[in-house]
Amino acid sequence: MTIAMWIAIAILGAAVLIGLYRVATASDLGTRAIVGDLVFFAALGVLVLLGTMRDSAVVVDAALLASLLGILATIALARIITRGRR
Repeated sequence: MTIAMWIAIAILGAAVLIGLYRVATASDLGTRAIVGDLVFFAALGVLVLLGTMRDSAVVVDAALLASLLGILATIALARIITRGRR
């Protein structure tokens, strides 16, 4: 079980690094917003896995709260990029 979690952490860490590279090289705001969300939620996945490995309920609760706030931030950013149009 622990080996599978470390493999998952490595995959999510690679996703974060690739996402950060893509954020730096993206040409438009929409791509940066989407990849920024990918980076945020991949980092959140790493936190949840580390919290699960250490049996820390506080880390998992904080990650759940951060995921809710991340969704709201995504909606706000989408409204800003589209200038309020639906």
